[in-house]
Formats: sequence, structure tokens, C-alpha cells
Amino acid sequence: MKSFLLCCVLIVAAPQRSFSQTTHLPETGLYSCEGDILLLLDSSGSVTSFEFSRFLEFIANLLYPFALGRGHLRVALLLVATTPHLEFSLDIHSDLESLLRALESVRRLQGDTNTKAAVEMAHQLLLEVEGDVPKVLLWLTDGIQPGEVEEPMSKLKAQGVHVLIVSTIHGDYNVLQRVATPPLESHLYSVDIDSIDIITDDLREAIIKIICAEQLSVVHLTSHSAVLQWHPVLSSDGGYYELRYKAVGESHPEKSRVFPSTSSRAELTRLQPDTMYTASLHPESNQILFRTLSVKFTTLPVRKDVISPAEVTLSDHGPHQVRVTWGPLQPALVQRYRVEYGAIPSGHVQTVTVSNQRSSVFLRDLDPGTRYLITVSALYVDGKERVMSVTACTQEAPVPPLTDLQLALIDRPEGNEVQATWQANTEGLKGYWINWKKKSSQSSQSEHTLSSAYLPPSTLSTRLTDLASNSRVCVSPLYSFGRGKGICCTARTNSD
Repeated sequence: MKSFLLCCVLIVAAPQRSFSQTTHLPETGLYSCEGDILLLLDSSGSVTSFEFSRFLEFIANLLYPFALGRGHLRVALLLVATTPHLEFSLDIHSDLESLLRALESVRRLQGDTNTKAAVEMAHQLLLEVEGDVPKVLLWLTDGIQPGEVEEPMSKLKAQGVHVLIVSTIHGDYNVLQRVATPPLESHLYSVDIDSIDIITDDLREAIIKIICAEQLSVVHLTSHSAVLQWHPVLSSDGGYYELRYKAVGESHPEKSRVFPSTSSRAELTRLQPDTMYTASLHPESNQILFRTLSVKFTTLPVRKDVISPAEVTLSDHGPHQVRVTWGPLQPALVQRYRVEYGAIPSGHVQTVTVSNQRSSVFLRDLDPGTRYLITVSALYVDGKERVMSVTACTQEAPVPPLTDLQLALIDRPEGNEVQATWQANTEGLKGYWINWKKKSSQSSQSEHTLSSAYLPPSTLSTRLTDLASNSRVCVSPLYSFGRGKGICCTARTNSD
């Protein structure tokens, strides 16, 4: 679970501004994905006016890049109070301006926190709408007395609804952990309301992976190959993707390939030119039911006036890698392809040879922050050779941020606390992950629970409570492309 440990601050009321003033709107409609999202917003008396207004402002910032309306992202707002109130339904708003005006007019209801009734109403709203599209329930709450929501939430998840949760730091985490849809690290957030903006990008990316994930798209096409791409929806430690494809009208059975849960693209080769194909992707998981994704495409005709390689493109850049793709494939004319690459101006040249059925290769173990000359050669059956060259620049390697980690025991009457302090270079960092083992609430002393927290890049220390005996405390840096290597230490408490 993401737990954002932030200092409490004194909140001073500021003059009210409209969302058009407080929302960053550089460009709308960036993500044209089809799906339904129901916002379940706590509007009970336990939520202050400030918290309620910050939640609404957060929603506006979260949704601005999406194209809204039927055929895109539809948004509904359901308020939690003594009696749930549907503020607006899925088909009301078809543009951002209309949604912002509606959010500005929403008023807090107060009353009891009857979340169970609201979830039951959400279940009815999401499952009775027309269209088989991805569905998300985003629950924004202070987490106080969530009520008996586990059973109705389980029914939602069993029907394929993804449950994402944002809670302020005084919530009941145990209940929230049980009802959020895995993976918890991207679907469950706990954050101080005054700093809620720090999770906007991560939560939006989680929604994109759900809504846009259930679209299978063709990103590269030649006469004999196709590259299909999707956003991964499976957790890294479970499940797999099964991809089936065949030519339309062909009597032969479908061809099938299986990909691990971390995959997001597939290259289909040995296809027939100028032929329509159908492809379907089946995410298989024992945790949640996913829709089958499908796409139709027609391979390009063989152009006799085009000699391969006529185009070379680059993708999947990283500090140590880049993917090289070329086309068109001409297996009847080409024996094999040769890819040569070396650092500019005078680096050692390396060579990779691939079959005439492949149109891409992944170059690994490259030097970070380096410019490479990449040459793709087609060796033809008649002895001729056709070459095409491009240049590629790898990303800069991140500066190792962690240089030291120290744990100091703080003996307090209510229990042991450990102060974790580290030294770091914060250049290029998005923050830190800290992981530790916490004493379980169960009677068995041998039991423990795994806990984790996000900390902003400016934080170089934090206090941890109720650590398990000999708990390993690990701090890892976070970059835009993922988590870096961290440092771990063992916490020695008085109970050890």
C-alpha cells in the first residue's frame, strides 16, 4: 500500500477560486480511451469543508487530459452521506468545461458516513449501463468508519470493476487494503489532504492502464508483420496474456502465443501481404476478471518499387537499451537482416543478425547518455545489399542517490520507534519508497505485516512505529522510469 507520510500543517482558509483558476489545463483530450469511472466521494460530516473542496479540485486536475463523453471516458459522481446522492450520471458531461462547472457547484451534504448504501447504489449504476467497457470505482474518503463495505465491494470486483481508493492519513487502512483492487501499490493511496496533488500523476497513470489497457492497438505494420501493443493490467507476479490471431476467411485454426504478465507488446511475423487479420488478447488472472481485447488489421501489399529497409524507427529508449524496427519485410527477396551499432564517434561496432521474418531487434547493454550509429542491412538472395542508418541517443543514467542509511532507536512509553535517516543526491528523483515489517495485530508474535510508504524527494528521514523483531528497513529511490537500487538495514528494537 502507498502510505504518504507527511507532516501536518496549519490550514488557513484562502479565498475561493474556480477550478479554471486552480486546475492545470495545458492540453485536454490527450487520452481518448473508452470506459466508465464512478467517483465515490465522501460528503459526510467527518469530512471538513476544506477536505471536500480539495477532493473536488483534485478530481478536476486528475481528469483534465481525458476526452470525455460517450465513446470516450464517461464520469459520474456519487456522494456518500446518510443517504447516497447521485450528483450527475455517466452521460451528462461530454467536455471538460461542463465537468468543471458541475464540480464547482457540488456542495457537501454532511450527515452519517453510509458508505455501504453508496457502494450498493454504485453497483447498480455501473452494471446496468449499456456497453461492455472498462469500469472504475474511485473512492475518495477520509477513511473514518468506512462501514461494512467489503461484501458490496467484492461483488463489484467480481463483475470486473476496478476499485481504486484515495484516503487521508487517518483512515482505517486494514479495511481499505482488503477492498482495493490489486496491485495495491498503484490502486490504494493514503495522503495528507493538503498534499494530495503529489499522487495525481501516479493515480492518473493507474486509471490509464485500466481504461486504455483494454484496447489492443497496432503500432507498426508491414506486408508480413504487425506489432501489437497494450497497457499491462496484470501484476508482475501473477497471470499471463494469451494472444490469438488468424487471417479472416482462413480455414486453418487460430494461432496462439502466451506472454508473461509484464509484457505490453507482441510482434507477429510470417503474415500474408494485403490480408485482413483478427487478433484477440486474453489477460488471465486468478485475482480479477478482465475483458478480452480485440483488433482487426490488414497487412500492407508488397510494393515492388520499395526496397527494404525503406524505413527505420526507434522506440523503448532507456539508459541501456533501444528497440530498432524496420520495414517493409520482404522474406521472398531477403535472406537475412544485419544490425550494426556502435557509439559515435569511434566506439566498438557490434553486430546482430536476424532472420528475414523479423522486423525489429532490442539492443541492450548500451552505455547511458551516449549517441549511437545504427545501421540496418538487408542481404538479398541475389547477393545485393541494401542499408539504412539512423542515430539514437540513450537516456542519461540516474545519479545514485543513496549514500547512507542509519536507524536510531527511540524508546517511548507507548512502544518503540525507529528514526530512519539517509543521505542522498536528490537530482532527478520523484521520491523514495521505504519498506519495513510491522508487528501484526494477531496474537501470534511470529506474525508480521509488510508495510511501505512513499516519501517526497525533499524528505531525508522518517519515524517508524511498531516494527517487527529484526525488521529489515529498506529505502529505495524512485525515478520516472521506475524504482532504483536502495539500501537496507536491520532495526534492533528493545523487544529483540
